[in-house]
Amino acid sequence: MTGIDFKALRWLAPYFGTASRRFWAIAALATVVSSATEPLLPALMKPLLDRGFRPGSFSLWIVPLALLLLFAVRGTAGFIADLALARITQDGLVALRGAMFSRILDARLSLFSQQNATTLSNTVVYEVQNGAMLLVNSAMALVKDSISMVALLLYLLYLNWQLTLIVFLIVPGVAVIMRTLSRRLYRIARSTQTATNDLAYVVEENVLAARVVRLHGAQPAQAGRFQGLSAGLRRLAMKSAVASAAITPLTHMLAAGALSLVIVIALWQSREGITVGTFASFITAMLMLIAPIKRLSEAANPIARGLAAVQRAIDLIDHTPAESGGSYAPGRAQGRIELHDVVVRYRGDAAPALDGINLVLEPGRTIALVGPSGSGKTTLANLLPRFVSPDGGRVLLDGHDVADWHLQALRDQFALVSQDVVMFNETLAANITMDAPIDPERLRRCIEGANLADLVAALPQGVETVTGHNATELSGGQRQRLAIARALYKDAPILILDEATSALDAASERLVQEALQRLMAGRTTVVIAHRLSTIEHADEVVVLEQGRVAETGTHQQLLARGGLYAHLHALQQGSP
Repeated sequence: MTGIDFKALRWLAPYFGTASRRFWAIAALATVVSSATEPLLPALMKPLLDRGFRPGSFSLWIVPLALLLLFAVRGTAGFIADLALARITQDGLVALRGAMFSRILDARLSLFSQQNATTLSNTVVYEVQNGAMLLVNSAMALVKDSISMVALLLYLLYLNWQLTLIVFLIVPGVAVIMRTLSRRLYRIARSTQTATNDLAYVVEENVLAARVVRLHGAQPAQAGRFQGLSAGLRRLAMKSAVASAAITPLTHMLAAGALSLVIVIALWQSREGITVGTFASFITAMLMLIAPIKRLSEAANPIARGLAAVQRAIDLIDHTPAESGGSYAPGRAQGRIELHDVVVRYRGDAAPALDGINLVLEPGRTIALVGPSGSGKTTLANLLPRFVSPDGGRVLLDGHDVADWHLQALRDQFALVSQDVVMFNETLAANITMDAPIDPERLRRCIEGANLADLVAALPQGVETVTGHNATELSGGQRQRLAIARALYKDAPILILDEATSALDAASERLVQEALQRLMAGRTTVVIAHRLSTIEHADEVVVLEQGRVAETGTHQQLLARGGLYAHLHALQQGSP
C-alpha cells in the first residue's frame, strides 16, 4: 500500500496515540492473543484425525473442552480489543475535533472566503469521524491479520516446509495488486470528498435561496445542477467499487492456484508417508490463511478512504495560518484612530480595495463612511479590529499600531452592529452577554436601552428563552435590537455600525435609531451607510470612491460643495 501517503498516520499520532497509550496496549495485547491462537484450530485436526478414531487413544471430552476453551479465549480477547478500539477512536476524535475547531476560531478570516460553511462543517463533524474510525479499525485489523498470517505460516512451516514455500508464492502477487489498486482508490477517495462537498453546497444554496429559486422558476436548472453533481459522484463511486471489487477475485485466484499446487504435491508426498491428519491440518491452516490475506488485500480501500477523509483535517490544522498579534494590552482605550497611507489588496493582480487612505478620528466623535458599492467602506472598517491587515501603511489606535496590540485586547475595544445579525442557539441572555459573566441588573439596563423590554416580557421564559437557530422567529427589528443590546453589554469604547438600519420598516427603524443613539453616546463611532439620511448628524463624513478618499466634511459642507456626496444625496432624494 505504498501508494498511500502514510505521513498522515504519523500526523494523527498525537491525537490517537499519545493520549490513549494504555488502551492501545490493551487492544494490541488482546489482538495478539486472539490472532496468535489462530493456528490452534487446525493443530487440533492432526491428533484428532491421526489418533482420535482409534479406541482408547485419548478421552472423548478433551477435544470439546479444548474447542470451548479456545473460542472462549479468542472471544474474550476480541471483545476487549473492540472496546479498547472504541475508546481510542472516541478519545482521538474529541482531541482532533477540538484542535480543528480551535483553528477555525483563531484562523485568519481569509479561510472563510476560501471554504464555505458546508465544507468546514462536513470536515469537522462527519469526514473526520468517518476517516478516524476507518483508520483506527483498519490499523488494528492490519495488526490482527498480520499476526494471524505469520502464526499460520509458522505452523505451516512446522508441518511441512516444502509445501509452505509454495504458499509464499502468493505474497509478491498480493503486494503488486495492493500497491496498484490502493493508489487508484486513494485518488478516487480524494475526488469523492470534493464531489460530496460540492453536492452538499448545492443543497445548502437552495435551502438558503428557496424563495429566490421559486420566484424565478429556477427549479429545473437547480435540479439539473444537482443531478449533474450526483451523476459525477455516482461515477466516482462506481470507479471505487470496480477497484475495490477487483482485489478479492485476483487475490482468490492467486490463492486457488497455490492451493491447487499444494494439493497435487501433498498427494504425491503421501506416497512417502504423510499422514491424513497432517494433510488435513495443513489444508485447514492454508484455507484459514486465505481469510487474513484477503482482508489484508482489502485493507487498501478503507485506509485510502480514511486518509482522504482526514486529509482535510490535516490541511485545516497544518496549512491554515492562525491570527497573530502583539503584546500591547493597556486596558480600555481612549478611542483615537489614525490611518496613515493605508493600502489593502485582496489579490495581487487586482486594483487595491484601499489606496493611500489617511484619516484621523478623535475619541467620542462619529465618522460616517459613504460611497458607491465597492468603494472600500467595509474594508476600512474591518481594518480597525484587524479583520483585515493592511498591505501598506499603518493603522493606529491611541497612537499604537494595531499590529502591536494583543489581538483580544484590541478587539475588546470594539463593538459591532451590522445588517447581518448572527444569533446563537442559546438563551437570550447568553446571546446578549456572549459568555461574559452575567450581571442581572446590567443585563436589564441593556435590554431597556435597546428597546427590548416589551419583547422580553412577552417571552415565556424571559431572558432565559432559547432563541433557536439564528433567532429566525424574531423580526428583523428585534434581531437588530438584540445586536444593540449585545453591544451595550460589551460597553466597548469604539462602535462600528454597518448598515444597521438598512432593511427595517419605519416603526422598527425608529426603535432601532433610538437604541443606537443611546449606544453611541460617549463612544468613538464608525458608521457605514448607504442611506445618507441616517448619517446627517455625523461629526465627519468621509466619501470613498474606488478605494480613495474623494472628499470629507460635515453633511452640510459636502452638500454645499456639490461633489460626489451631493450627487449621491440627490439620487436618493429623487432629484435629477
